Amino acid sequence: MRSIGVVARASGLSVSALRFYDGAGVLVPAEVDAATGYRRYSSEQVRAARLVAGLRRIGVPVVEIAECVRELDDPAAVRRRLDAHRRRLEDGLADAKRELLRIHTLLDLEEKLMARVSLPAAALAATIDAVRFAAGADPELPMLRCVLLDITGGVLTLVATDRFRMAVASASAEVEGPPIRSVLPLTFVDGLRPTLAGGRAVLDLALDRVRAEPASLEAEPLDIDYPDHRRLLDGLATPTTRVTVDTAALRDRVTAAPVVTRKHDGTPYEVAVLGFDRGAVSVVPEAEWSGDTHLAVNREFLLQALDAGGSGQLVLELDGPIKPLAVRVPGDDSRFSILMPVRA
Repeated sequence: MRSIGVVARASGLSVSALRFYDGAGVLVPAEVDAATGYRRYSSEQVRAARLVAGLRRIGVPVVEIAECVRELDDPAAVRRRLDAHRRRLEDGLADAKRELLRIHTLLDLEEKLMARVSLPAAALAATIDAVRFAAGADPELPMLRCVLLDITGGVLTLVATDRFRMAVASASAEVEGPPIRSVLPLTFVDGLRPTLAGGRAVLDLALDRVRAEPASLEAEPLDIDYPDHRRLLDGLATPTTRVTVDTAALRDRVTAAPVVTRKHDGTPYEVAVLGFDRGAVSVVPEAEWSGDTHLAVNREFLLQALDAGGSGQLVLELDGPIKPLAVRVPGDDSRFSILMPVRA
């Protein structure tokens, strides 16, 4: 029999480690003196202790160390456990290398004030489609001939407005780098949209450059003070009226209604006058239009908002005849548009 000190020196395990493996039931001494508590080990246990020391150094879990000790007389079984542990180590090393690469990339992006955004191409295409119709077209207002891209957390948000309406759409994305706002020219957005057929889209955003892959498109973000869409949205009170409508049916009613015409800066445009009564929406003739009881919006803008909302049903929200009209997809707060009212 050998004392615990002799076994410690022979195996490379410390005395405290041997006591731990005794308590864990991995390597229980052959004898324990009832009076003194001294532990004594057999010659065969010295061999087991050396195995335990080796397994400990390569990080084998205690439970599996105990199994290896029990299988010491079956070397093939022990080797199978060693092979399994080696594969775990190799997989862990590969994961660690990928994480190190990701951290280096993140540091590079933050150092250069860049963000990298990755999301399914179809999701980016749907987000563009939900806002593109609301972008400005007036050549005298170039600051609105664009789309705002806002990255906060793991969400990509696109915003477009021409002052008379605003469209907002969001999509979940994988984001590396700091939060960033980038005002994208319409030429870039319109060039990117046809390339979004499948797979994933990657946007690299910097203060002076935006690049899209795999389309290999580049553009310089516009250096303009884009309208603060968050303040506008925060300013909207909880709507007093919410009406669910069949998109196709409402579109047909708006299209079939007699044309109501108004002018803005000398330019004529058509108006749709909506009436809301007991959960239903009607299209009101001009003769019945009352600025106190009806809501009027640009007819073309309303039709475009309905088209952008997709088929099926939409929810119309309003809070009086002089407050904006919100057009939402039921149960989806990530996409909606707002139409400014026309005064009677």
